[in-house]
Amino acid sequence: MTDNYRSRITTADEALAVVQSGQRVYIHNGCAEPVDLVQALTRRGPALRDVEITHLATMGIADYSLPEYEGHFRTNALFIGGNVRRAVQEGRADYTPIFLSEMEDLFRSGALPIDVALLQCTPPDSYGYMSLGPSVDLSITAAQCAGHVIVEINDQMPHTLGDAFLHVSRVNAFIETSHPLSEYPRHPVTEQHRGIARNIASLIPDGATIQTGIGGIPDATLALLGNHKDLGIHSEMIPDGVIELIKAGVINGERKTLHPNKVITAFVLGTKPLFDFLDNNPIFEFHPSAYCNDPFVIAQNHRMVAINAAIEVDLTGQVCSDSMGQAMYSGIGGQVDFLRGAARAKGGVPIIALPSTAKNGAVSRIVPRLQPGAGVVTSRGDVHYVVTEHGVAYLHGKTLRQRVEALITIADPQFRAELEEFAVNTKLLGAHRSTVPV
Repeated sequence: MTDNYRSRITTADEALAVVQSGQRVYIHNGCAEPVDLVQALTRRGPALRDVEITHLATMGIADYSLPEYEGHFRTNALFIGGNVRRAVQEGRADYTPIFLSEMEDLFRSGALPIDVALLQCTPPDSYGYMSLGPSVDLSITAAQCAGHVIVEINDQMPHTLGDAFLHVSRVNAFIETSHPLSEYPRHPVTEQHRGIARNIASLIPDGATIQTGIGGIPDATLALLGNHKDLGIHSEMIPDGVIELIKAGVINGERKTLHPNKVITAFVLGTKPLFDFLDNNPIFEFHPSAYCNDPFVIAQNHRMVAINAAIEVDLTGQVCSDSMGQAMYSGIGGQVDFLRGAARAKGGVPIIALPSTAKNGAVSRIVPRLQPGAGVVTSRGDVHYVVTEHGVAYLHGKTLRQRVEALITIADPQFRAELEEFAVNTKLLGAHRSTVPV
């Protein structure tokens, strides 16, 4: 087994010579991006034409998306990360809007065939199995479906458990490296974030199973859960903030109704302390996104609390979370998967959370209408709780008038009067009816 593996070790440039014009290349996502292979692919760019590169957000380099590689490479982002956002917005790259739970079917069905998959893994064990580390998500399925698989072996990759293993027999070529993983740094937590988090925490019961994302609001929320009991995690991704809650026994999964005592995830975005905490830690169980994000799987978790972010919410409850007007910003991701799963869970709590303002308070994020070109990621029919630092609006089963009234009360006070004026003028509210708190 070891000799068979070692016979396929080569250099990055030699391994990437297999990529041909017109092919599609998949890159391992998030903090597991195989940066040495990506650099070699980029070096090969001048010899290639019309190579499509597809992936979720990656935390490392993406030089293939720079203007000088136009015509050689074209990115197809299944979720737009910061390193390819400009290329998408300038029309040099593509974005495919699709639920995270359905992405792997594109590979399996042949709708999005993968010619070459570039992955980063741990060194193989004595049985020939490598762990995909912090990012199983779509990557395990991409490896199974790709015509040619190249793996960057990194001895600094955490060895994660669950459905996280790829056998050396599935791989065509290996390179060996040793370097720190790409990190997703923690963002500052503001008082506004803490205000939102206090309102979210009030909705989370003991024994809940939680899905959360990344950024100031999730970090602030996790920091407020220290007095909760027997929490669980079933989430498409996990940030650094779970470490202390697990160490303190707050997150123990004791009352989970699916995968008890396990933290279920598809990938993590974080820093080295999180990677070290994951390494051979049996509380973590990684699964492909098609499983982790399946609403029917999610719904089996009683008291499922799904916490998802938004860019703006209109007065009827439509949620935009992937664009700023026509400018694409991120992606659909798993928002709808988890909101629908939580909505169908016994005692479930589906939450959309956002600051009430943007641009240092100059702009309301509770808006009369979504910006022109803005996409509705979550329909008004899927929305239950909307949370800002000013309170909680419950919209499910409510009339348009009731929704308008509830959302105005959680908007920033300086914008409530103009929101009410719009609602009256458009007949969403009756004339002479004040919803602005005295």
